[in-house]
Amino acid sequence: MTTSIAWTIDWMQASTQTINGYTEVVLTAGWRCTGTDTATPPNTSTIYGTCTFPEPQTGSTFTPYAQLTQSQVVSWCWENGVNQAATESSINSNIALLENPIVTQPALPWATT
Repeated sequence: MTTSIAWTIDWMQASTQTINGYTEVVLTAGWRCTGTDTATPPNTSTIYGTCTFPEPQTGSTFTPYAQLTQSQVVSWCWENGVNQAATESSINSNIALLENPIVTQPALPWATT
C-alpha cells in the first residue's frame, strides 16, 4: 500500500510586542501530520504536536506574519525539534497496524446479535 503524508499548521501564536525590531513574531505553532493509504476504505493516522521557535536576532532574515506560508512554518518545525522522519515512520507504522491488526475485539461469545 502507498501512504500519502501531509503536514499542516493548525494555528500559530505571535507576539504582540516588538522583539529585536520585529513585530508579530511567531513564537509557537501547532502542527499536524496525517497519513492516508490507498486501501478501500482508506486507513488514516494523524499525529499532532506543537513547536516553539527562537526569537529572531536583529538583522536576521525575517518574513512578516502576513507573508508566511504553511510550508515555511512546517520547515521551521523540522528545524526546531520536530523529527520529520520519525513522525512519518510512526504514521506508517500506525497505518500498517490498521491494515493488519495484532489485536482485535471480537464479539462476546455469549452476546446475541
